Amino acid sequence: MPVRVGVIGVGYLGQHHARIYSDIEGVELAAIADIDENKAYSLAEKFGCKTYSDYRKILPMVDAISIVTPTTSHYNIALECLKAGKDILVEKPLTDNIRDADKLVAESEKNGCILQVGHIERYNPTFIKGSEIINEPEFIEAERISPFYGRGTDVDVTLDLMIHDADIVLSIINRQTIKEIRATGIKIVTDKIDVAKAWIEFDNGCVAVLKASRFSQDKKRMLRVYQKGTFITIDFQNNEIHHYRKTYEGLYSDIIKPDNKEPLREELIDFIHCVKERMRPKVSAVEARNALKIVLDITDIIKKREG
Repeated sequence: MPVRVGVIGVGYLGQHHARIYSDIEGVELAAIADIDENKAYSLAEKFGCKTYSDYRKILPMVDAISIVTPTTSHYNIALECLKAGKDILVEKPLTDNIRDADKLVAESEKNGCILQVGHIERYNPTFIKGSEIINEPEFIEAERISPFYGRGTDVDVTLDLMIHDADIVLSIINRQTIKEIRATGIKIVTDKIDVAKAWIEFDNGCVAVLKASRFSQDKKRMLRVYQKGTFITIDFQNNEIHHYRKTYEGLYSDIIKPDNKEPLREELIDFIHCVKERMRPKVSAVEARNALKIVLDITDIIKKREG
């Protein structure tokens, strides 16, 4: 029997969830839901599924659900899906506050449901390949900047963009305790923080500097990792890794080009695999909650500086 899947929210990103599910072997895209009825109807015709404006109507029809709606709506929709016993993938961030994130974690455990969170960079082949040569990082720089597209402005840039790199750093650092966080940021044209920079020091001495902006002329997604004898640059945007290492002859460098796979497809395939095999996702609600906690702390520091 195929896994029957629904997608709630088929805007910019949700439509790609629907596209991919419609093409995964062993999956039936049963229904989509969106308050924009015209958009939902058009996609439903294209992919041969049912459509509703009320997401509750798809619950009896599906086994698993992607929730791809604005962050501020995640909690209420996810809670209802979990109470209905559905496995869910919620796009990042899980929620906009820790209290609600903890409630969703508890509800998923209570009902034995898979709760995966869409931290897509964990499925980026460039990061997967690059992480193979990361062992004991001492200094990490992450830069995630883009032009202003008008999306994600219901939350601060820390929750919209920086949270990707917070999750990546936590996966690299591997359960180290945070010793200190320093941060600064500014609002530009929205009523939320649009540019942010944070300094995070861990108990093992490693320091991570995160920068996020949704007001830049360029688009860049870069991770730099410094460790004894090596320096690694992971360029998510151009799908390549620059690896510099010390040798007897001096500094040697090479460029690694991983397989060009679509990260979202890899993420959704893994979600379906977790649903079928009842496995813990690579980015479960617990990992997502930990990344959320860091960026909320950063956000609070910035807002306190603003007075």
